Amino acid sequence: MPRLVSPLTDIQVKNAKPKDKPYKLADGGGLYLEVMPTGSKLWRMKFRQASGKESRLSFGSYPEVTLTKARAARASARQLRANDVDPGQAKRDIKHAKAAAAVHTFEAMARQWLINTSADRAGSTQLKNTAWLERNIFPEIGAMPISTIKPRDVLAALRKIEARGAVESAHKIKQLCGQVFRYAVAAGLADRDVTADLRDALSTVPEAHYAAIIDPKQVAELLRSIHAYSGAPYATAALKLSPLVFQRPGELRSMEWTELDLDAAEWRIPGHKMKMKNDHIVPLATQAVALLRGLETMHGHGPYVFPSIRTGERCMSENTINAALRAMGYPKEKMTGHGFRAMARTIMDEVLGERVDLIEHQLAHAVKDPNGRAYNRTAHLPARRLMMQRWADYLDALRAGAQVITGTFGNVAQ
Repeated sequence: MPRLVSPLTDIQVKNAKPKDKPYKLADGGGLYLEVMPTGSKLWRMKFRQASGKESRLSFGSYPEVTLTKARAARASARQLRANDVDPGQAKRDIKHAKAAAAVHTFEAMARQWLINTSADRAGSTQLKNTAWLERNIFPEIGAMPISTIKPRDVLAALRKIEARGAVESAHKIKQLCGQVFRYAVAAGLADRDVTADLRDALSTVPEAHYAAIIDPKQVAELLRSIHAYSGAPYATAALKLSPLVFQRPGELRSMEWTELDLDAAEWRIPGHKMKMKNDHIVPLATQAVALLRGLETMHGHGPYVFPSIRTGERCMSENTINAALRAMGYPKEKMTGHGFRAMARTIMDEVLGERVDLIEHQLAHAVKDPNGRAYNRTAHLPARRLMMQRWADYLDALRAGAQVITGTFGNVAQ
């Protein structure tokens, strides 16, 4: 019959004095306090494994671990043992899990995700995503184990972005964080994507309205200003090409030489660069081809047609075209790099009478056939090629001072 042990009291534990040799004060149920000659007091628990072998657990030192906490640890260990779980192994598993969590921080997982998925996005997008995370998220939750991060932790970081007035950026960065969490879930390092709980937590993104010049007379003045602009060569060339192709600024500045077939007068943009994720063909007017052939003589060894002024391995900054427009005297309330799309869309339809479906194709908008099916990337390519040449000729005429208004610029009926 086991010897009965009187439970310890807080006073006994507190007043236990060191001796020449270690000694034990039993609390019952295998728990005891071991008092060392140095004066340290260690909580330990003796138990038998399923094999009958005697083992010990350590619960920490007194007073950091109080008598109450030591008894709670004993109760947990006894419960594990009752369920045929080795308390010692369970403790080691927890220790290893904590060590792994400390290594798998949000920043570590995010950087791994950025590297492993880099082939799915343009180089410029990769740089932008990295910068967004480094500037806005890593300082807030980057050092936290990704498995321990709660929705409120992410929301606190996003609120700081909102407070700057960057509501749209806050939403985009939330999406980035969600991709990182889902990557961690797939790797078995997180239980779930906690950003799913933030669905309605952020302010609504205000509808974007990009300023654009759509009056032909003002367009003529803008074109003359562009051709008189004496900024950096690549910025000047990008400005001249913008109205000729009217693609999104991000697509234009990340244009690569491998995407161009100047002999065929085509720019083939891969789907991973496009907003709609579909490959897109831009027929190039003779004016656009001439401009790009001029840039070929400046081409270094980098992949981009419009490289960064700092390194040819990166494309032009997203602010370059807008900064050039500001330098020419066009404030953001009047004209933006994105505004060349609205300019083309409006004038082609309302002034030149081009077919709306061809214009929409050229803008890379989703266009469906009468059966509701999306057209493929080569849809109406010959007709679009002719339309793009008419558009370029129209712009040349405007810049030269022609009085180009509805019905006076050739025959554009389709």
